[in-house]
Amino acid sequence: MKDNEALKPKEIVKELDKYIIGQSNAKRCVAIALRNRWRRQQVEGELRDEILPNNIIMIGPTGVGKTEIARRLAGLANAPFLKIEASKFTEVGYVGRDVESMVRDLVDIAVSKAKADAAIAVQPQAKAAVTEKIIDLLLPLPEIEPDDDITPTDNVPAVVHARKQLREKRERTRDKMRSKLEEGLLEEKMIELDVSEDRFSMMQIFSPVGMEEMGLNIQDIFGGIVPKKQKKRKTTIAEARKILMQDEITKLIDMDKVIMEAVDRTENLGIIFVDEIDKIVGNGGSGPEVSREGVQRDILPVIEGTSVVTKYGIVKTDHILFVAAGAFHASKPSDLIPELQGRFPIRVELDSLSAREFVRILTEPRNALAKQYTELLKAEGVKLTFTKDAIKEIAAIADKVNRNMENIGARRLHTVMTTLLEELLFMLPKRGIKEVSIKRSDVKKSLDSILDDEDLSRYIL
Repeated sequence: MKDNEALKPKEIVKELDKYIIGQSNAKRCVAIALRNRWRRQQVEGELRDEILPNNIIMIGPTGVGKTEIARRLAGLANAPFLKIEASKFTEVGYVGRDVESMVRDLVDIAVSKAKADAAIAVQPQAKAAVTEKIIDLLLPLPEIEPDDDITPTDNVPAVVHARKQLREKRERTRDKMRSKLEEGLLEEKMIELDVSEDRFSMMQIFSPVGMEEMGLNIQDIFGGIVPKKQKKRKTTIAEARKILMQDEITKLIDMDKVIMEAVDRTENLGIIFVDEIDKIVGNGGSGPEVSREGVQRDILPVIEGTSVVTKYGIVKTDHILFVAAGAFHASKPSDLIPELQGRFPIRVELDSLSAREFVRILTEPRNALAKQYTELLKAEGVKLTFTKDAIKEIAAIADKVNRNMENIGARRLHTVMTTLLEELLFMLPKRGIKEVSIKRSDVKKSLDSILDDEDLSRYIL
């Protein structure tokens, strides 16, 4: 889908279905929330600013698809997306970070995306300029133009004619060189070019604490004061093209326009996924509980709508979509402070995953785990296949381990698959192995001994 207008709720759910199994209620909620953002853009007049996003809390155990839903949603909308753990802020004032840093991080992501889009737009122009620069390096232009040294004693018409022919010959030579470059015939030829030394590449590492919170960047402050040092470097034309391409793209991109676009995308399309929000629930008292409730109160203004100072200017958070998630094993959403609860009007509970869903997760999504390992082994020239019974057995084992130990949802499949295929992945490439079929008996042979030893399975699976 190319634009937001095409992102109708049913189509959004259909796209999410390609990567996420089940969780239809959560998919419907986020699809409506995303479509409402486009609908708001169509509203004219002052009412547009009054329409606030319906922030969502997704409730469910780990590994059921909460993060994946939010991440895929941002990809569909081509929106700036940031995932952050709320527990990171539980020690604000000690070793934690200012909660407004999430907005600054989101703007940084938006600027990178907008810059990448702008780079694609100017690429044809940059490519042409790079070709001309490489030709100039291969065929340097004369320091004196042909007509600059004509004297009154010269036979002017003859000299002009001769030098006109010289120019034409030079252009023909350049045309031939241009054709060879475009055909890729000179990629390994060595040339010498000037490259700039980034003398402040390490500056940010030593920047004072708090500079980020002030929206300042040491590199930006001092980068323009001291001129960049140039050095000669011998390289192939293929490598020189990459270096020159970056320089040309940087020159052609209008950064003021990029920043304006990025800030607009952040304010109107940005999505912040706040994971582990249940970890900042406090029930009063002293110690860490007070810190947690304090974090809720710090986050509240950002979600309500405030202005955050960033190095790209003031960014308003009124229309950023916040999607929060938590397992809520030891607490419930109603334990959040009332003001914060009110800022998350949509609540959706995600289903726990069983062996039935694991079978589908292993085979159906575009990025299914079985498909991933099949492609990995294809790189070794080995055709890997799984029988239906093998897939069912893998799913059953993952489900059993989840029930007997900590339930980590679909993430358990990664552990089981890695353990199952460890020996095969280690021995490859091996002569004579061109095709491998994993059967139910192979799965039981590899994993049953570990499952029988409860202490061993606790560490391995």
